[in-house]
Amino acid sequence: MSATADHAEERTNPAGRLGFQPGQVVQEIGYDDDVDQELREAIEEAVEGDLMDEDYDDVADAVVLWFRDDDGDLTDALVDATTYIEEGGAILLLTPKTGRSGYVEPSDIQDAATTAGLTASKSVSVGKDWSGSRLATPKAAKPKK
Repeated sequence: MSATADHAEERTNPAGRLGFQPGQVVQEIGYDDDVDQELREAIEEAVEGDLMDEDYDDVADAVVLWFRDDDGDLTDALVDATTYIEEGGAILLLTPKTGRSGYVEPSDIQDAATTAGLTASKSVSVGKDWSGSRLATPKAAKPKK
C-alpha cells in the first residue's frame, strides 16, 4: 500500500486516527446495546485482536470507556480505568454527542480528567452518535542523573 493510501485510511478509520496500533491490548468498559459497533470493529481491526471485557484482570495498553451522563460519577470511572492500563497508556472516553441521550458536557469531561490526573485532548467525532476524547495517563518521571 502506498503512503498516500495509508494516510487516507487513517483519515477514514477512526481507530487509526485515535492511535490504536497492532498488538495493543485494549480493555473495553461500559459496553451496552447503544455502543457504536462499527467503531468497536475498527478498533479490533486496528489492534488485530478482540477487545478485552471488564473482567480482564491484566494490564492493558489502552482502555475504551463508553460513558453516559447517567452512568454515575465520571471522575470515579476514569480513576478506575487508570488502574487497568500501563503507565503512559491512554483512555478513549466515548460519550454521546450533543442532543443524544446521555450527553456529557465537555466541561465535565475536562474537570473529571483533570481530577483523575489525566491529560485530555480535544474531542473528536468517532461515529454517528458518539464523540471521543483521548485521555493520557502521566508517564513515569525519568530518574535524575
